[in-house]
Amino acid sequence: MEENLTPAITEEEYNEVVAVRRKKLEELKEAGKDPFEITSFEVTAKAADILADYPSFEGKTISFAGRMISRRIMGKASFGHILDCGTPLQAYFKKDEMGDDAYADFKKWDIGDILGLTGEVFTTHKGEISVKVKTAVLLSKSLLPLPEKFHGLKDTDLRYRQRYVDLISNPEVMDTFKKRSKIISHIRSFLDSKGFIEVETPVLNSVPGGASARPFITHHNTLDIDMYLRIAPELYLKRLIVGGFDKVYEVGRLFRNEGMDIKHNPEFTTIELYQAYADYNDMMDITEELFTTCAEKVLGTTVLNYQGTEIDLGGKWPRITMAEAVKKYTGLDFENSDLPSLIAEAEKIGVELPSDISWGKALYEVFDQKVEENLIQPIFIIDYPVEVSPLAKRKPSDKRLTERFEFFIYGREMGNAFSELNDPVDQKGRFMQQAKERAKGDDEAQMTDDDFVTALEYGMPPTGGLGIGIDRMVMLFTDNYSIRDVLLFPTMKPKK
Repeated sequence: MEENLTPAITEEEYNEVVAVRRKKLEELKEAGKDPFEITSFEVTAKAADILADYPSFEGKTISFAGRMISRRIMGKASFGHILDCGTPLQAYFKKDEMGDDAYADFKKWDIGDILGLTGEVFTTHKGEISVKVKTAVLLSKSLLPLPEKFHGLKDTDLRYRQRYVDLISNPEVMDTFKKRSKIISHIRSFLDSKGFIEVETPVLNSVPGGASARPFITHHNTLDIDMYLRIAPELYLKRLIVGGFDKVYEVGRLFRNEGMDIKHNPEFTTIELYQAYADYNDMMDITEELFTTCAEKVLGTTVLNYQGTEIDLGGKWPRITMAEAVKKYTGLDFENSDLPSLIAEAEKIGVELPSDISWGKALYEVFDQKVEENLIQPIFIIDYPVEVSPLAKRKPSDKRLTERFEFFIYGREMGNAFSELNDPVDQKGRFMQQAKERAKGDDEAQMTDDDFVTALEYGMPPTGGLGIGIDRMVMLFTDNYSIRDVLLFPTMKPKK
């Protein structure tokens, strides 16, 4: 009897297994049965469909294919499980049904081999839906043994490096990425239904703009210039609003040369959208509707469990200013206290602020260090300081602030939005201030994009813009704690 996958073995035993499998491949080639010469196999049914709608398949002859992950040989009959796109289906191999030679060939195959099977759908005496095999074809030979049955592939570093083995050994991982695909499809259909047009903007930029982040630098040989992998598509998308598009969006990969942790990977996926004649209030409405409809579509409910905490995405989400949030969670009153006393009070709660810090940066630092972790249920934090919002429109009632929000779930920032700054003079001044910050050593401060200022000088209508981190959205909807669990191939330091 052979068990699911491969029992735990020593390195010496592992090498022996590999040698045996390679020898079997050579014997197959010598016998004219090289599996790698087979070019195709007609599949008429999928395991998931058979299991989901057995009455429609009962008694019918079908063909399906997949990887053999278990086998129990019992003389003239055997059972095995075939993994088909993440779904295992039992196959019943019987000598009398297959013929002596075919059954003998089957017994020589290994766990991990990829098979093409044709047979009749039935249920066993124990009630398990199965396929009674008539013919079996070896479509691909597995030369390396799969991980051990009960523990699977648990080494997280190895799981990320060898995602292909992770998907075989841990079928629930495939479900995460199927849901990821559904989430992205819903985002597109949701925006398409509201009249947005999907566009594509350059990944290689001569000026990295649209976010405060350190870029990756490359070199274009023909032009003999340094270029940057984009850190955001924002400035290009707003150029399209200038050009006359009124609703645009882009789903795409961004690149930021920053640290790596459970929430950050150097390359990640976002959705950014821009709507003319709208503001950040409209973007809040879109955000709420996008998340609630996506939850209903993917999960069937707007109430989900994330890391043991119930999160309710339904209804209207609270909208409070950053100053209100800081006062609520720290007691510091930025609306009615002078800056020196605020700096002194901040130190008492563990936030060190330099004496020459501006009011806006002080507010943001206290919020960032002491408030975010408390924001578990969905909430919009609105009205960010100008100093940390170089692309957002100033708030008419308080020029220290901008019409900007970020929304938080489970203490994590999930997205960012503005009433977009469309005053070219103000924008030029903000870029100049950012340049001063870069000169002081802030390598995440934004560079000046003169062509974007030129675009604004032609006139951009009042516009609302929104960016959402799709990876963090998938983490929430699939109950995964680390961003690496929702990226098929996360960035890893190469092994020597």
